[in-house]
Amino acid sequence: MAKKGYRKPVVGDAGDPEGLVVWSRRYLDHLRVRGYSPRTIKTTESCLSLFAEWAWDRGLGKPIEITKPILERYQKWLFYYRKSTGQPLTFSSQKVRLQKLRVWFRWLARQNVVLANPAADLELPRVPKKLPKAILTEREVEQVMALPDLADPLGLRDRAMMEVLYSTGLRRAELAALQLYDIDKDRGTVTVREGKGKKDRVVPIGQRALHWMGRYVEEVRPELVVPPDHGFVFLDSEDGNPLKLARLTQLMKRYIDSARLGKTGACHIMRHAMATHMLEAGCDVRLLQEILGHAEMSTTAIYTRVSIKHLKRVHDQTHPAAKLSPKKRPPPPEAEATEEDLLEALEAEADTENGQ
Repeated sequence: MAKKGYRKPVVGDAGDPEGLVVWSRRYLDHLRVRGYSPRTIKTTESCLSLFAEWAWDRGLGKPIEITKPILERYQKWLFYYRKSTGQPLTFSSQKVRLQKLRVWFRWLARQNVVLANPAADLELPRVPKKLPKAILTEREVEQVMALPDLADPLGLRDRAMMEVLYSTGLRRAELAALQLYDIDKDRGTVTVREGKGKKDRVVPIGQRALHWMGRYVEEVRPELVVPPDHGFVFLDSEDGNPLKLARLTQLMKRYIDSARLGKTGACHIMRHAMATHMLEAGCDVRLLQEILGHAEMSTTAIYTRVSIKHLKRVHDQTHPAAKLSPKKRPPPPEAEATEEDLLEALEAEADTENGQ
């Protein structure tokens, strides 16, 4: 029986210098010092906290108490775990949580906290290869982008936002961080600064997206700016700050739902659509991989840098909205086996973005 006045810690004994909680905090500090992104640190913290809470409930409070059989029990628990919505974790999400533990325990072994990594030989879930749940056709993309009220300044902003998402395949966070000086109209490119993995890249943007973004920047953005102007492209009407990630998701979801396509999604669905449509038009998977900012397609893939001029030429030839006027597209070639890998990678990204 618990003593009177005793209060069980949320995730363990934070006062134990050799406890799971303290060592998880030390590891997070280690990641910060080495320049990992806030998003990576937040995801890692969430994964470690969930494990620490699970372990504490079973009387386990120190890293040295964790063995491979215990981690296998945790893996089984993850399989049966249900989120607040009642939905299970996807296999991709389960795998991420276990991978975070594997890397953490590897670090603990290097710090001589544990004798060996108990997660080293843990058999991770097999993530099924599947196509995205909802892919918008070219016609459906146009339906969604036709919904904003262009007589409303915010409608013009939203149209420009969707055009940029579809043309460039930017991630939601990359769109939110986009600044005016990142756009090169003359070259028809956008510079993505510190994308996933804190890597910069330059991606093509079509004439149509540049047209709509130009209208927004000239006609609407000056009315949204609240001094000092920090140069972010897409601003919130409430406070003049860059649109928050949750707000971007809310806006895109509302438009897609309003289109009544029988499909659901938000910002990432445009990234899916862009990749799918360019593949169907014959874009080389390796070039599309470069545009999307995927470092590799698999653990054995070789990542080859290609010139932005070549990327721009391929983008113009294969993206259905690269030009202001529609053009005939070449017949698609036979599908490559690696296209499946690219679409699978996009689906895994979507799981992460949705917090699964």
